[in-house]
Amino acid sequence: MLHYFTRLPPALCTAALLLAPSFAQADEGMWTFNNFPSAKVGQAYGFSPDQKWLDHVRLSSIRLAQGCSASLVSKSGLVMTNHHCAHSCIEQLSTPERDYVQTGFYAKDEKDEVKCPDLEANQLVQITDVTERVKAAIAGKDGKAFSDALKAIDADIAKECSGGNDNLRCDVVELYHGGAYNLYKYRRYQDLRLVFAPEFAIAFFGGDPDNFEFPRYDLDVSFVRIYDNGKPLDSTANYLPFAKEDAKDGDLTFVSGHPGGTSREDTVAQLEFTRDIALPSTLLYLAELRGVLEEFSDQSPEQRRNADTKLFGVENSYKALKGQFEALVDPALIKSKHDEEAVLKAKIDADPQMKADFSGAWDNIKAATDHLKLIRDRFNLLEGRRGFDSQIFRAARALVRHAEEMNKPEGQRLTEYTDANFPALKASILSPAPVYPEFEKTTLRFSLTLLQRLLGPDDPTVKMVFGNKSPADLAADLVDKSALKDKDVRKKLLDGGPAAIDASKDPMILFAKLVDAESRAVRKDFEENVDAPLTKNSGLLAQARFKLYGTSVDPDATFTLRLSYGAVKGYDQAGGHVAPFTLMTGAFDRATGATPFKLPESWLTAKSKINPTQKFNFCTTNDIIGGNSGSPVINRNAEVVGLIFDGNIQSLGGDFGYDGSINRAVAVNSGALREALAKIYHADRVVTELSR
Repeated sequence: MLHYFTRLPPALCTAALLLAPSFAQADEGMWTFNNFPSAKVGQAYGFSPDQKWLDHVRLSSIRLAQGCSASLVSKSGLVMTNHHCAHSCIEQLSTPERDYVQTGFYAKDEKDEVKCPDLEANQLVQITDVTERVKAAIAGKDGKAFSDALKAIDADIAKECSGGNDNLRCDVVELYHGGAYNLYKYRRYQDLRLVFAPEFAIAFFGGDPDNFEFPRYDLDVSFVRIYDNGKPLDSTANYLPFAKEDAKDGDLTFVSGHPGGTSREDTVAQLEFTRDIALPSTLLYLAELRGVLEEFSDQSPEQRRNADTKLFGVENSYKALKGQFEALVDPALIKSKHDEEAVLKAKIDADPQMKADFSGAWDNIKAATDHLKLIRDRFNLLEGRRGFDSQIFRAARALVRHAEEMNKPEGQRLTEYTDANFPALKASILSPAPVYPEFEKTTLRFSLTLLQRLLGPDDPTVKMVFGNKSPADLAADLVDKSALKDKDVRKKLLDGGPAAIDASKDPMILFAKLVDAESRAVRKDFEENVDAPLTKNSGLLAQARFKLYGTSVDPDATFTLRLSYGAVKGYDQAGGHVAPFTLMTGAFDRATGATPFKLPESWLTAKSKINPTQKFNFCTTNDIIGGNSGSPVINRNAEVVGLIFDGNIQSLGGDFGYDGSINRAVAVNSGALREALAKIYHADRVVTELSR
């Protein structure tokens, strides 16, 4: 199932990487709303979305800031997304006495809708091209000067856009790896309340064996509602109604969502780094972490509940990234990329001015990638989550850094502490989500063990962190003695500013202070010597492509709103044809009575009431990637016909390219959603709302 970032298997490799952007395949592309190829869609499918249609779909689409997509599906702020996108909310609202992940949740009345501790919804209200302004600010700069100038201009533009209004979120979005910059202005909502979620057993029916496969039989859906000023969002003009009829084989479909990240514009040096270093080490890390989480979960049902969300994410990520690795080890992929670069280099070298402007970009990108090899472990362990994997530590670090960053000029702050971005981090600091101390000690101990092992016991930072303590002892001391488990304590420290942080004797605050200088140092190194040259030189290559090919291809995904087009269509696999639809009754045929093929009791009870011909899941040729989870599938009338929750195994490496013959997006059929809500869950209030 799609989750944040997913990739592609060997079958796509040869076809996926193209020698020139003008050769893009039909249905390929995750297009920005201000550069959508309506004419191309019209030529292929006889329908060309106009600006009114595009604006309506854009305003009906929702980004969940934690890493998923969603859509408004009623005029009263009802939002549809995946169960796995709301999984953390469902788990956080659960208790040892009532586990909503296992039993499902339904608010029979408005008063029963419960606020999700951490969910934030973003609605894209405006896109503005700021390319010239950004490029003017960074022109002629390298390294630290480039990094500082880019952060400063991004912060200035975002601050002007938001005007200090916490209800607005403004992001300067880098497109085409720095070839263009757009300002995305969002309406931010931080009060989302759970309305409905089915049991995990049907939301993830088939478990890991069926994950990234088709045929599928999943009801991977949740409904939440946006509240504004304590009341449900009222009279929303833009929402996507459910279609009255199911989509048919061959029907045109659109997917509006927020794909997390792709690498279709990466150089050979970047892909080789991913293949040889980044992915192998990440897979090893995930495998080890999975073992730690499984061991913790086996201790008791309550510990399993505490670890469930993280374990679910780890298992999903492992399978997705394994597919990506399998793609990258196929020599055909790298050869194809070499051929693409050779064509582009030849064209650049043939023009003296282009050669002067762009020919050094590949060497500079390789140098930045080589530097990343040297600092990658240190960066991940000190500044990423691998070194200090603890909800309490993350709050402590945010509090410590806020106390320092708040007094700096806007353009000199760390990105997450700018006026435009801090509201999201503040919500995380003050989240009422429960903290599970034993789980915290387990994940922190594991990540501290990694720190000690990978940097070595003689590393000065390691010596400073541990003193004479073991990872287990240090983790236990920090978690047991910290008062940051209480959100009221966190709020007091946040409100108290630098004075409160300076006076605090909380061990986790002191620990965050202890490691902050080293963490900031490696982050600075990364930003100036890796991120800045990659951004600058990737942008140069993008500009060269613009000169040669124009903007006839979509930019790499950036977890910003994109629109893809395609059709309901099956595919050939292993000598046979895979039909594009499954039926709800197929879930009963596939059920064995044992996890992960065990249907909930609610389904067994309602079996005789379900329409035996009702389509359940279906697949389309839409180009999607991780982050598209929860995206609506709509028809030419902007009506919901499905809900994206996965891709097939052949689409795992969509990070590198698209093959329309076998890449498929997988969705829950809207008719199956209505059928289940009405006949299995008796969620009449939701059914009525979706029918308006």
